[in-house]
Amino acid sequence: MTVERKFIEDAVVKLNMSKYLAKELSRAGFSGVDIQKTPVLTRITVYVMFPGRAIGPGGKTINEITENIKNRFGAQNPQISVVEVQNKMLEPMLVAKDLAEKLERNMNPRRIIQFTIKSIILNGALGAEIILSGKLAAKGARAKTIRKLVGHMPKSGDPVKYVREAKVAAYPKYGAIGIKVRILPAGTILPGSAMKVIEIPKEIMNS
Repeated sequence: MTVERKFIEDAVVKLNMSKYLAKELSRAGFSGVDIQKTPVLTRITVYVMFPGRAIGPGGKTINEITENIKNRFGAQNPQISVVEVQNKMLEPMLVAKDLAEKLERNMNPRRIIQFTIKSIILNGALGAEIILSGKLAAKGARAKTIRKLVGHMPKSGDPVKYVREAKVAAYPKYGAIGIKVRILPAGTILPGSAMKVIEIPKEIMNS
């Protein structure tokens, strides 16, 4: 097996493993996962809002997940650590899921974007961007995109690696809506000149 093929296969396994964990730990408020493979074990760190739900009574849930990962994905000696998310407003996946739930309750897209992006910035993020694409209006309306960006958001170069991103889909009665959330975490130091103080637009602050 060539090095390139092995690299691709490992990436596919990690992707499928991440999807499996996201599904199994959805009730625990799954936010993300970090998977590191070594010659002797597979170290998996999952980030959730409710660690107790992820672990289960007496460790039952996490033990079952560990066994399934070993059998389904061929992971060698999987070791899973559960880390509690400290602030859901700084976790793109949790923010995106919350937006999806509100859209599926037919809440006004522009209002929930403004309220959400304000909350992200007020919780310490250096930048936040939310993009909604799809059927955002009544039945029969054309698909469109709403985008809102506040603060700093690198789009190219090395600083992009600091941006955290999540994508989910909402399914209100009018049709599917794609949701993308991008957050530049607090404490990120970007190259170049000192960053300006973040000013939240008045229409968002008053939302």
